[in-house]
Amino acid sequence: MGRIDDRLAELSISLAEPAAPAGAYVPAVVDGDHVLTSGQLPLVDGALPVTGHVGAEVDPEQAKEMARLCVVNALAAIRSVVGDLDRVEQVVKVVGFVSSAPDFTGQPGVINGASELLGEVFGPAGEHARSAVGVAALPLGAPVEVEVMVRVRS
Repeated sequence: MGRIDDRLAELSISLAEPAAPAGAYVPAVVDGDHVLTSGQLPLVDGALPVTGHVGAEVDPEQAKEMARLCVVNALAAIRSVVGDLDRVEQVVKVVGFVSSAPDFTGQPGVINGASELLGEVFGPAGEHARSAVGVAALPLGAPVEVEVMVRVRS
């Protein structure tokens, strides 16, 4: 086990195989020294723990936990194409989508769940640029979807 695998174990996080794509795409792509993930939903054993709009059916704190699950799934997708998460030099960018009730404006707080977990896993290398966007709906009724881009060493 590598350093990042040890850290994930300390956090009681285990990475499953990436979820099968629901369309004509792959979970992650290597582009030179970067890996870009497709949007990751908070799937656990192939199912969403909660569905709905944040600020209506889904509490913001619960959505923040769902953003963490999205990152767990993104890490699994990254590992599937690079083999070893110790190759990650820097988390470069995170884009988070929050299925939001019309008056909900707390998208940054929800996506902090993703950002904070990346910091816990990678330390300073987990610091990244980020967007947190409210949307009307997400696939399967998910409350949150997250994309991650990392730089890896050869």
